[in-house]
Amino acid sequence: MKILVVDDSAVMRRIHQNILKERGIDEGDILDAEDGQAALELASRNTIGLFLVDWNMPRLNGLDFVQRIRAISGYAKTPIIMITSEAARYNVVEAIQAGVTNYVVKPIKGDVLLEKTGKYLHA
Repeated sequence: MKILVVDDSAVMRRIHQNILKERGIDEGDILDAEDGQAALELASRNTIGLFLVDWNMPRLNGLDFVQRIRAISGYAKTPIIMITSEAARYNVVEAIQAGVTNYVVKPIKGDVLLEKTGKYLHA
């Protein structure tokens, strides 16, 4: 299963990738994109089984990305975990309405990311 990590911060992408590798995910199965537009392009060329998406990004933010990826029939049910600093209740509601499967507020600890991704990696 390919996992796509979408975050404009190279540091955050690397942190999430390292946590996934510690879980035993092969490095070749972890893709990354610096914004939603790049993520859409990668998703069109690969079959992604799980998305980890930041909210605040240039070009195409996480919420807009979620709405666009959900409109693609092959990704209508693919798990999307939003990992963001947006902690207000209305942000969570907005993200869920857009199609996010799960929502995590930064800063995120490795064990929390493993817990959130684990149920989708073994589904």
